Amino acid sequence: MNTRVATGLMLASTIALAACQKKAPEELPPPPTETPAPAPAPTGPAVGSQQHFVSAVGQENTVVYFDTDRFNIDAEDQSKLQRQAQYFSQYSQVTFTIEGHCDERGTRDYNLALGERRANAAKNYLVSIGIPANRIRTVSYGKERPVALASNEAAWAQNRRAATITIG
Repeated sequence: MNTRVATGLMLASTIALAACQKKAPEELPPPPTETPAPAPAPTGPAVGSQQHFVSAVGQENTVVYFDTDRFNIDAEDQSKLQRQAQYFSQYSQVTFTIEGHCDERGTRDYNLALGERRANAAKNYLVSIGIPANRIRTVSYGKERPVALASNEAAWAQNRRAATITIG
């Protein structure tokens, strides 16, 4: 009888132990993975900023200069505008403004009209080589925003310009 009791106790112990065991989950969690290091933050000016545009095309290529009372685009101007067009083709999300400026001579109204013709001449050239017109805004400041303040030919030459400014 002792063997029956011993066998019964063993059987009861085995059943009790089996009931305490954990069952495997129906679906196992994915194995742990290493968290990738965050990508380094870009350095330098943001794409589309004026600083990015200037560094990409060169300061000398952001402004087109004109002769007195003129708004024609010559070969040198075409070269500058082609550099700008390459940038604006590469960064198709960037919109920009072309500002028309004049020297101090002439009336306010005359210079506003001439500045508008200068800005539009640059815009029309860019459009003719593939930049969509809806990305380009023009504005004329006439003689109101000179970069050179002297009243001589050198200063006037710097002020007769169409300057490209990115909007971002």
